[in-house]
Amino acid sequence: MNQAVTAEKATAVPFKDMANAIRALAMDGVEKAKSGHPGMPMGMADAAAVLFTKFMRIDPADPAWPDRDRFVLSAGHGSMLIYALHYLLGYDDMPIEQLKNFRQLGSRTAGHPEYGHAKGIETTTGPLGQGISTAVGMALAERLLNARFGDDLVDHYTYVIAGDGCLQEGISHEAIDLAGHLKLGKLIVLWDDNSISIDGATSLSTSMDQLKRFEAAGWNVARVDGHNEAELTAAIEKARAHSDKPWLIACKTVIGFGAPTRAGTAKAHGEALGAEEIAGARQKLGWAHEPFVIPEPILSQWREVSRKGASAHAEWSKRHDASALAKKFDKQMSGAVPEAQEALKALIAQHVAEKPKLATRKASEVALAAINGATELTLGGSADLTHSNLTITKGMESVKPGSFGGRYMHYGIREHGMAAAMNGVALHGGFVPYGGTFLVFSDYMRGAIRLSALMGVRVIYVLTHDSIGLGEDGPTHQPVETVASLRAIPNLLVFRPADAVETAEAWAVALDSLHTPSVMALTRQALQPLRVTPSENLTAKGAYVLREPEGGRDVTLLATGSEVEIALAAADLLAAQGKKAAVVSMPCWELFEAQSPEYRKSVLGSAPRVGVEAALRFGWDRWIGDNGAFVGMAGFGASAPAPELYKHFGITAEAVAEAAKKLIG
Repeated sequence: MNQAVTAEKATAVPFKDMANAIRALAMDGVEKAKSGHPGMPMGMADAAAVLFTKFMRIDPADPAWPDRDRFVLSAGHGSMLIYALHYLLGYDDMPIEQLKNFRQLGSRTAGHPEYGHAKGIETTTGPLGQGISTAVGMALAERLLNARFGDDLVDHYTYVIAGDGCLQEGISHEAIDLAGHLKLGKLIVLWDDNSISIDGATSLSTSMDQLKRFEAAGWNVARVDGHNEAELTAAIEKARAHSDKPWLIACKTVIGFGAPTRAGTAKAHGEALGAEEIAGARQKLGWAHEPFVIPEPILSQWREVSRKGASAHAEWSKRHDASALAKKFDKQMSGAVPEAQEALKALIAQHVAEKPKLATRKASEVALAAINGATELTLGGSADLTHSNLTITKGMESVKPGSFGGRYMHYGIREHGMAAAMNGVALHGGFVPYGGTFLVFSDYMRGAIRLSALMGVRVIYVLTHDSIGLGEDGPTHQPVETVASLRAIPNLLVFRPADAVETAEAWAVALDSLHTPSVMALTRQALQPLRVTPSENLTAKGAYVLREPEGGRDVTLLATGSEVEIALAAADLLAAQGKKAAVVSMPCWELFEAQSPEYRKSVLGSAPRVGVEAALRFGWDRWIGDNGAFVGMAGFGASAPAPELYKHFGITAEAVAEAAKKLIG
């Protein structure tokens, strides 16, 4: 439940020593590595010390405690700040040796904070703007869960330390606009307002009044001396007491605070200070201790934060155990959706029996109706394309400003912000987020998709209008190169299903992929039913033989999505001419790559191969081989009805058959 935290009485350890412990560890770690960014940790040490010693509710002994406060270091280059904090707080995976191995191979103290590499790191940051935007998703998830389970089980804050670069990146505008609109009052951002960027003064590139900007987006704002304990404390107290809107607290700081010649300059930003400068900083700060040494009284006072957090955790556990909603809450937080899988199995059987002709975006909507009807764990949404992406299903209520009982998000025309927010929702836990836009606009959110994959979180991207098949909207909306670029991202499943059955199977795999995000590349145009007999989930294998000719193969036709039916028609043409063609559907290259060599060989065969996809050839040579043929796009599309475009660009059954005959000889 919401517990107001007030400033504590002074302890035997002066506050400046609590903050200087962070500064010393930061400059020592960067100096030993001869690499890193000491300026931000030294500048924001006071703000971090106030935040963690007086307000943060965390339990390093159980970093995944559901009702903990979340902390996001959006200015991830200052990673020594969070590593110093974790050592001081007593995380068992962050002994002093880890700080001494900062930025070294195999250490937990990577150059930027990486989710999963060390306990208590809530999200990977480093690409500027991603942290604050991901934090919006965390704050959203907190409010959604609070609406369902009340203050006794869900009532925590999301705190962010962001820098000038985070606020300059375009994604930050999408994120703060969304957060202000939704009135995410448990989100508090501490801005490291130091007026310095890598090139020099921020005035070289911006004149933005950030406080007015945030106010215009619906935030509360405050400005404080970032080195004044009392001002920082009062500002955070006020932000917690007035949670009608999210808060930006501009902390006016000096980058590299304490460094005798580099403080307040760009030279403090991204390189080791050097032995002489560090010696001067120690003298100026009154820190007489050896590198990496924190005196016991200071360390003990920092560890008190963990003891308070453990107590708060224990109190929450008592409320949890006494709650009538405990079992439902635990199930929600587990992320398990077995009921949805059962609903998809039934749907697939229905598709096999009824053989519907559907656009795969429509087949996705049908699959989502089954999923959303079976589980309450999904959080849907779209970047203002709901009725084109077909991402809303019957009975889903919209999330609205200050009203969080629904589970459908109108993200607005904010593709990048949507993707980052979905990352935050997934990281927070409690929901399986999916969100839609046109496939071509995935370029706008690529940075966040990449982080989904890097962190290994279950986020599902519903990307419709997947090829020239969208027709009249023309080349600006026809993603001829986009699927290949998404396939290049490690740990991302890219599905391009060929019919309703494959679409439902793809959703089943995506829901089961707890540590891998998925892309659904879906058609606007209706597709013929291809899988008309019962079988196991063949999409889970990535590729499979859809048609095998009797008596061996003369050629193998490989295709994805809407082009599989073209390959089947080409096989019919070849059969009429006495040529035996196998047809392979390849809905997910990544899953096929993961199969055994024996299985891949059995699918691909030894006959010549033709690849068919209404996209560029890039990547296809992996499957068709050096002597294979490709029928697809060689450049951008055009504006015309889809059937005319397929003929114009030569993606037809006749063209595929002709290419096959040339290979057969």
